[in-house]
Amino acid sequence: MNVQKLGIDGCFVLEHKVFPDQRGLFREWFKAEETRTLAPDFEVEQANFSISKCGVIRGIHYSLAPAGQSKLVSCAQGGITDVLVDLRKGSSTYLKVEYVQLSESSGSTVFIASGVGHGFIVETESAAVVYLTSSVYAPQFEKAICPTDPDLAINWPLPDGVGYVISPADASAPTLSQADAAGDLPKY
Repeated sequence: MNVQKLGIDGCFVLEHKVFPDQRGLFREWFKAEETRTLAPDFEVEQANFSISKCGVIRGIHYSLAPAGQSKLVSCAQGGITDVLVDLRKGSSTYLKVEYVQLSESSGSTVFIASGVGHGFIVETESAAVVYLTSSVYAPQFEKAICPTDPDLAINWPLPDGVGYVISPADASAPTLSQADAAGDLPKY
């Protein structure tokens, strides 16, 4: 495994070898002992899977769970641009945005520290995204920021000839300033 530290504190890209052959390909995307070297407190509590169509934006999501919620994200089919936004008040990288290309054949997985907002846009006909979380889904702690909020300054890479598809919940999510005023941003 090769590890690339991202510009947001506590976030990394983990790169594993990909083994293609006439049948398709094989790659690892998670090993507990490897992940523990980067994040000793990361224990998998839930696994999630989504399939989305081209142009779909999911996010920007984060959790205020008391135990925190780190994520390990990989693309199992298709291709996405994964977007991380440091929403942690007091962080030296507060509001920094990172973009990571993930695809079925890239061998890359992203580790996202607790309090860092996460979203992605699908750049292929469809994409299947898998992720592990360090705490279970708890609706009372789940938060979102509108992914098109200009204060986040996210440059969503829209494929040619395709329009954005954003869920009503994400489109109507609070702006960064509304979340801040409500006290709904994570503390570093």
